[in-house]
Amino acid sequence: MIEFSAVSKTYRSLLGKRVPAVIDFTLAVREGEVLGLAGPNGAGKSTLIGLLLGYMAPTSGVVSIDGERPRTYIERYGIGYLSELVAIPPSWRTENALRRFALLAGVEPSAVQREVDRVVDQLGLDEHRKKLIKQLSKGNLQRVGLAQTLLCDERVIILDEPTHGLDPMWTQRFRDLVASLRRPDRTIVIASHNLDELQRISDRVAIIDHGRLQRVVDLKATNAGGVQAPYRLLVASGIEHVPAVFPDAVPSGVHEFNLPERPLEQLNAQISELISLGTLVVSVAPMHTALEQQFREAVAQ
Repeated sequence: MIEFSAVSKTYRSLLGKRVPAVIDFTLAVREGEVLGLAGPNGAGKSTLIGLLLGYMAPTSGVVSIDGERPRTYIERYGIGYLSELVAIPPSWRTENALRRFALLAGVEPSAVQREVDRVVDQLGLDEHRKKLIKQLSKGNLQRVGLAQTLLCDERVIILDEPTHGLDPMWTQRFRDLVASLRRPDRTIVIASHNLDELQRISDRVAIIDHGRLQRVVDLKATNAGGVQAPYRLLVASGIEHVPAVFPDAVPSGVHEFNLPERPLEQLNAQISELISLGTLVVSVAPMHTALEQQFREAVAQ
């Protein structure tokens, strides 16, 4: 559905200096897939999104959506897009803003109110319908941005930092929203610094650093494969047995230890031994998610 083929983008400064933002980036995003895009600040994520939206042309290589150049596809079929910063005139009211966005997106005038009502309900904005944009909290403004993204039934949806400003409750609801948007003919791209959220909602995550694709993490394969990671061990009693079973354990709190990474089979055997000695184990969990671990490895300096 979406394809980057050997794409590079180089900017020129006012002094004529060449600044590479994306370098030889190749990636195909399939129909029906939710792809996460992760990377440090300045890694090239915004440039990739700009290229995908057709706001700029690559210096070399080809970007395509369903076999067409991005602007051609978007002008013909449309696309759902949430920008990183939601900027709406502060004097507009929420419902009126959504009505205007619906008309701009090509919704038939007779269907505008129906579609606005749908997204207002979907994003829990009913009590904010008549409020001025400037009266909305950061999280509520973000939900208005998400609502305008979903006014049309698009096959391609691009979300840039979609949980920015959302409270914990709406961050959880966002996961359900993404699940409801999944369908075999739709492709969703989500750029985010929130690795935990990307792990929960994505099929794959592309990690970019210094303009280059460092790795693509298949989360289903990663989760099933038991990627090694450091662990945190918490015990309620029998703490004196921990050093004997885990000689490399590092105390990190009251009855709490950090354990260096090890194979899952070894961890289970050591935990069983610890319990057999009479230690009461409260929990043992990875210090980082599988995606966080992969991210740390991919962008390590």
